Amino acid sequence: MKLEVSRITWQDSRGALQKPLTAAFVCDVHDGPYDHILPCLTDVDMILIAGDLTNRHDPNPPRNAGGFLRTCVGAAPVWYSIGNHELKMRGARDWRKVMEDSGAHILDNTVEQARADLWIGGLSSQLHPVDDTAPRLLSGKDGFRLLLCHHPEYYEPLVMKHDIDLTLAGHAHGGQFRILGHGLYAPGQGLFPRLTSGFYEDRRLLVSRGTGTHGIIPRLWNPCQLIILTLLPKDGA
Repeated sequence: MKLEVSRITWQDSRGALQKPLTAAFVCDVHDGPYDHILPCLTDVDMILIAGDLTNRHDPNPPRNAGGFLRTCVGAAPVWYSIGNHELKMRGARDWRKVMEDSGAHILDNTVEQARADLWIGGLSSQLHPVDDTAPRLLSGKDGFRLLLCHHPEYYEPLVMKHDIDLTLAGHAHGGQFRILGHGLYAPGQGLFPRLTSGFYEDRRLLVSRGTGTHGIIPRLWNPCQLIILTLLPKDGA
């Protein structure tokens, strides 16, 4: 499976971030093989997982997701928010124990301080997306405010009204088929989705195309993606 590694720099214009930070941003692995991802997880300060390590369409327990999560924790501190596949999968309680036992920081509509100048929140997938607890709590924190939110379509109704510096999302799989740089379809957005890859909302929302796939529909002209994100302070080089 072809994996594109995108190295992206984002500068904090608010002056909340006191020193640089480099993070591997991972989402939508869907219980797939992960050996090709591991070389990208070296020399980062943290690993940020925005949901869907598992594949809810597989009736069997996850084969690869647990090993991948434990490997990530062995490489760097991990913050992991809940996607729709974790929410709806068979054996969700068993997977919850795997998540908690891994040593990762599980953000299930919660917020944690990751560094003196950095807070991270996780806006979980919801059957009816109306709960904005995580972005609301995060917006009140002193320091840089980073939100993991699996669904980019949650940004406008649940995140935009809060003071969040940067939101990281996935879920759209790049629009599955990409034609002239635009996706064809994304769950939650339908045909010709707007939020599929890259920056949106004045660079406050970054959407990954995801590191894996699932189901029988292929990805066309749409390589899988892992993002190495470097956050710079306002006066950083």
